[in-house]
Amino acid sequence: MGTCHYPNWITFARFLLDRSDLPRVISYVNICLSSLYFLLRKDIINHRDISLISFLNNNVCYYIMNVYSDSSYTALKYLKDTEVNIENVLLITGDFNIRDSLWDSAFPFHSLVSDDLIIIADSFNLSLSNLTNSCPTRYSDTAGESNSVIDLMFLCCGSYELDRHSIYPGNRLSLDHAPLFIEIFIIEEVIQSSKLTIHPKSDQEMAFVEEVILSFKSLDTSVINNSNKLESIVNQLGTIINQA
Repeated sequence: MGTCHYPNWITFARFLLDRSDLPRVISYVNICLSSLYFLLRKDIINHRDISLISFLNNNVCYYIMNVYSDSSYTALKYLKDTEVNIENVLLITGDFNIRDSLWDSAFPFHSLVSDDLIIIADSFNLSLSNLTNSCPTRYSDTAGESNSVIDLMFLCCGSYELDRHSIYPGNRLSLDHAPLFIEIFIIEEVIQSSKLTIHPKSDQEMAFVEEVILSFKSLDTSVINNSNKLESIVNQLGTIINQA
């Protein structure tokens, strides 16, 4: 019915429209990283099972995608049928609900749905990441049902910094899925830098205001007849302000 909130973490979740549209993915970002301007990019991908987060690092926009794929592979079908042209996707991760010999040595079969997933990842210049400590990612409580690997991570092709991921050390936090873990290296100076100050009534202030006004005027607000279009406009305004 809702999401958990904690004061040290920023919550990113799709706005609840009705019970049939309940979001099934959520992202949390620690407040110590707030200077990187994290945004939930529903203006690019607006789906209950996909969370696309952007952030700025050294003036470059990067993306992280969190996916939940149900038994009908709804999210994967959406990504396959939707043309999304974005660069600098660092990783795609989530529960894909696909058993395949490609990533699970205990499972002898190959699924055609896996081919679609590989193609989708390749369209973002990502490739399947291997676990550094290979083990199941989902633990079954059903008698006779084996543990499996269905939680995956796709990382930048040929990246030295983003190479392999791990299962989070320690116990499974009483969950049936084991948390995946990876470190993303960011530029330390960006987080520790002081805020840019614009002096009141200065030329810099006038130029900043003019730039923001022109950007606002360029937005198409001629037709806002539902909450989704309004929310898209608000997201665009937030992006303009952050970039300014």
